[in-house]
Amino acid sequence: MGQKVAIYCRVSTNDQSCERQEIDLVAFAKRASYEVVGLFKETASGIKDSRAVRNEVIELAKQRHITAILVTELSRWGRSTIDLVSTLQLLQSWNVSIIALNGLQYDLSTAHGKMIASVFSSLAEFERDLIKERIKSGIAAAKAKGRQIGRTKGTYVKSHKLAKKVIEAINNGSSYRRIAKDLSISKNTVTHIVKRYKTNGNNSDFS
Repeated sequence: MGQKVAIYCRVSTNDQSCERQEIDLVAFAKRASYEVVGLFKETASGIKDSRAVRNEVIELAKQRHITAILVTELSRWGRSTIDLVSTLQLLQSWNVSIIALNGLQYDLSTAHGKMIASVFSSLAEFERDLIKERIKSGIAAAKAKGRQIGRTKGTYVKSHKLAKKVIEAINNGSSYRRIAKDLSISKNTVTHIVKRYKTNGNNSDFS
């Protein structure tokens, strides 16, 4: 027998069927003398984050139970360029290929597949850079319009509301741990409140 493979089929909606993909992939595996370890079918949109069935296939790869994954095309596997490349690189670290019937191949046993892996890696890096630039551009535009980005410096909404109770409890001899438990806040929050109180003195911030 040849490589040990998992067949992965995916459709986007419940009114679609994996039957055509399954038939084509099983026939391909037979022609190539691949040993099919498992056939996995999933209904999930192309942008859906959670893909339980795909995760099962990835686990097979991680455990070295397979050497390749068969799909009709790479878009059946990846949610986006970044997702596709990140999972392909993960599979590559286990020396597991993705072999597609149509379009681009990611067969790591071939020079072509290794070249595609390199190109995809560059594309993913480019896409990440674009996202960073969009974020920076958006922040700059918001600041130019006078909008506040993030939390206003020096504001502590929850701890400010509880500051008076914390200080009163401290003055009554309660421990930080006891106060945190009674007020359902962290011990660090209690510490921060006390530090602000000491820094600001007996001020109106805690009245």
